[in-house]
Amino acid sequence: MSAVLISAIAFVVAFFVGAIPFGVLVSRAFYGTDLRRSGSGNIGAANALRTLGKRGAASVLALDALKGFAPVLAAAALGGPLPATFAALGAVIGHCWSPFLGFKGGKGVATFLGAVIALWWPSGIAFAIVWLAAVLACGYASVGSMLAALAMAPVLWFGLGPLGFAYGLAGALVIIFRHLENLSRLRHGTENRFSLLKAPRQS
Repeated sequence: MSAVLISAIAFVVAFFVGAIPFGVLVSRAFYGTDLRRSGSGNIGAANALRTLGKRGAASVLALDALKGFAPVLAAAALGGPLPATFAALGAVIGHCWSPFLGFKGGKGVATFLGAVIALWWPSGIAFAIVWLAAVLACGYASVGSMLAALAMAPVLWFGLGPLGFAYGLAGALVIIFRHLENLSRLRHGTENRFSLLKAPRQS
């Protein structure tokens, strides 16, 4: 089987894995609520932190990262770097535009993080460092997420070469697109700050 065909299959499989709305499933099954109808309405970990608390948020974060990590790791084992890269992109797109939610979804940050860890694990450390530094410096989780995502292009170039750079850039563009509302609030000074010690009021 050619690398191109394996890559196409990896993208499709990862898309549907990434599309699993763990935030909705966890909130419904264990908390009797729906993240889409609580807080900001986002299905990711930030809204889960506000709505479900730390344990719920940790569960959503871990599961969303896992659905980026697992397909990429499997694709890499089966076909190498090219299928792994396509799987990484498919998982993030699936999370952001889930067919199980009418092609709506989250912002892709945790799934992107899981994918880059599977591609080259030191990139996960770099992501965490940039995110933490940005949040501590400015107080905005959205800024931390976008800057950490943008940092992955040069980091993955160092680890994987041009293929890694291409994925890092594509993934970052998806995440920035999903943060357009946050960027608008930042411009107007209405974006809520994020505390590392308590839940944010708005993701």
